[in-house]
Amino acid sequence: MPKFRFTAMDARGHETEGLIEAENQNRVITILREKNLFPTKVEEIDKKKGGPPLPGAKGEAKSALKTEIRMPSFLAALFRPRVGSKELTVFTRQLATLLDAGLPLLRALHILQKQEQNITLREAINNMAESVEGGSTFAEAMAQQPRVFDKLYVNMIRAGEAGGALEKVLERLADFMEKAQRVRNKIKGAMVYPIVVLVMTVGILTFMMLVILPKFNDIFRDLLGEKGELPPLTKFVMGISQGVIHHGPMVLGALIALVILIRLMAKTKKGRRLLDVLKLKAPIFGSLVQKGAISTFSRTLGTLLTGGVPMLQALTIVRDVAGNEVVADAIGQVHDAVKEGESMVTPLEQSGVFPGMVLGMVQVGEETGDLPGMLMKVADTYDDEVDTAVDALTSIIEPILIIMLAVIVGTIVVAMFMPMIQIISKMSEQG
Repeated sequence: MPKFRFTAMDARGHETEGLIEAENQNRVITILREKNLFPTKVEEIDKKKGGPPLPGAKGEAKSALKTEIRMPSFLAALFRPRVGSKELTVFTRQLATLLDAGLPLLRALHILQKQEQNITLREAINNMAESVEGGSTFAEAMAQQPRVFDKLYVNMIRAGEAGGALEKVLERLADFMEKAQRVRNKIKGAMVYPIVVLVMTVGILTFMMLVILPKFNDIFRDLLGEKGELPPLTKFVMGISQGVIHHGPMVLGALIALVILIRLMAKTKKGRRLLDVLKLKAPIFGSLVQKGAISTFSRTLGTLLTGGVPMLQALTIVRDVAGNEVVADAIGQVHDAVKEGESMVTPLEQSGVFPGMVLGMVQVGEETGDLPGMLMKVADTYDDEVDTAVDALTSIIEPILIIMLAVIVGTIVVAMFMPMIQIISKMSEQG
């Protein structure tokens, strides 16, 4: 009888590894589920050693071979289209609808694979269909496509399969992704106008400093002579223009070096934490970042718990997808506290990120046994606050940028007119 090496997680989120003798991979998965374990990886030992595949593993060998052939090289990964959140949301919603209508999973996957336009997602669906046909669970097939489906998605599907409510879990996932995408689109849309104004301002000023002002400087020198004295404001503006001309490349190089340094810092844990702390403490945008982090934490954890994912496993997933090191550290402390049978409130309060209202609702949720519901209410509340904050920020930034542009351009115009008035006065005196 063949032997299988497995990796599985228990209800508390602990990983377990071991060996099982069974007729095939499906039997191994059944045995693990009977022991209340969630298999994440099952491998046949003979295959791992390089021996010939057994007769029952033909489909699995075929799937593994295709996966190996499709493993993208650097160039293939560079030019392969990414799967956007909107496309993934549409796929999730359509799959939930098909399963709710009574179609088998394999048939639903084949239908979606035929109509999918995105090449990357279409290949992922095809690979998943082959894996399911070969005996893998849907979650295991999905876990083999990490470029498309993240840990949150895979674990929600695993919980849905274990609880026999896959279509309900898919609906919750689609709702979760739609709300998250709505918030992102709101923020992006609100920032388009200020960014356009800022880029135009920088472009206009650069053109004036490099082209227009040097010509005016030459004209003034010709008319006033070398001993002619320019007004202080004109001297100041011309000095900035000469500084941009002579030191512009150096300043640009310094800015590029700063961007590279920030990117390098973001690749280290300490650097990411420092940058995330600065984001949270930023004067205007810090509050928006904090509200977004609370909303993401609450909705992700609430969605996982509602989908049937065990608490410790859900906290591990939320920590990995938090997107902010300060919040991730707080979630890690929550994980340790829950593991010891303690409340979530104390470590959340110690992080300094979560306000009293959130702590109170989490505490009530723990006491009443409705923590997922309370978390979803917190997420809805902070989504609304993010919308309000974005609207307020946009309404403040737009007039500030316009006034700033008007002041700068007006100062330059006045600085250019003052010598001209001086020149006209001299000409009148001479006349």
